[in-house]
Amino acid sequence: MKQALTYWTFIIALVVLSFAACGGKSPSKKSINTTFEDPNESDFSTLIWSDEFEGEGAINPEKWFLQTQLPEGGSWWGNLLQHYTNREENAYLNDGYLHVVAKKEEFEDQGETKQYTSARLNSKFAFTYGKVEVRAKMPEGIGTWPAIWMLSKKIDEDGAYWDKEYGVVKWPNCGEIDILEHWGKNQDYVSSALHNGSSYGYNVKNVGGQQIKDASSEFHTYLLEWTEEKIVFSVDGIEHFRYNPQLKNQDTWPYDSDYYFIFNVAIESDIDPEFVESPMVVDYIRVYQ
Repeated sequence: MKQALTYWTFIIALVVLSFAACGGKSPSKKSINTTFEDPNESDFSTLIWSDEFEGEGAINPEKWFLQTQLPEGGSWWGNLLQHYTNREENAYLNDGYLHVVAKKEEFEDQGETKQYTSARLNSKFAFTYGKVEVRAKMPEGIGTWPAIWMLSKKIDEDGAYWDKEYGVVKWPNCGEIDILEHWGKNQDYVSSALHNGSSYGYNVKNVGGQQIKDASSEFHTYLLEWTEEKIVFSVDGIEHFRYNPQLKNQDTWPYDSDYYFIFNVAIESDIDPEFVESPMVVDYIRVYQ
């Protein structure tokens, strides 16, 4: 009897201690794991930067810059129709989410009048090598083109956040990492790509993607793993593209310096005439090294 009582006392004590160690409650949706382990890939396990998009109203100006300057010629590359603005209507926080909203509205800026607006965020954080996790859902509508991607700090692009201090290399030689692209005309297909001196424009060969379910109505987790040897893309744990060129030179591998994030929703020339507005909604972005 005494042995049985001692046994159960020990078990109860273990349960109490375990509960206390967890803070007495289950983790919330927004809890951040400071470790992220995948034994099959890298050992990137320490959280070095994130945005959980908590709060209401304007985005955090310490973390993000709203890029609005039009390229030479008055339109964004690829015959896109939108103005990117620095207005809260196009980029804001609500209920713990970032909303990047494309709208149909007449808007004049920099001497150009356009019929659509959106936002293009540059991160004020840049890094080399790591694991990126983004939980997001896409806008919908034929002609919408949302993207979560990265450019080298070295890009020579007037109006970009890092350009004045670091911009010395033209695109595509600076390098580009597309974590996620989604075209409304190809609903629920998500794509990842790498642009560089050997693969760019209409001749992109470093590209892969997959069909997912409910890209615009449900959140999915988009993952990038970037090491000295390879770059790997996946959605909800399912890999769809891996880049590991045997020959790494200036044309194939400009991925050895700091890159920053871009969030944007573009409007293509085939936009549905009935389109009014739709957001890309982001729950969080986290970077591990």
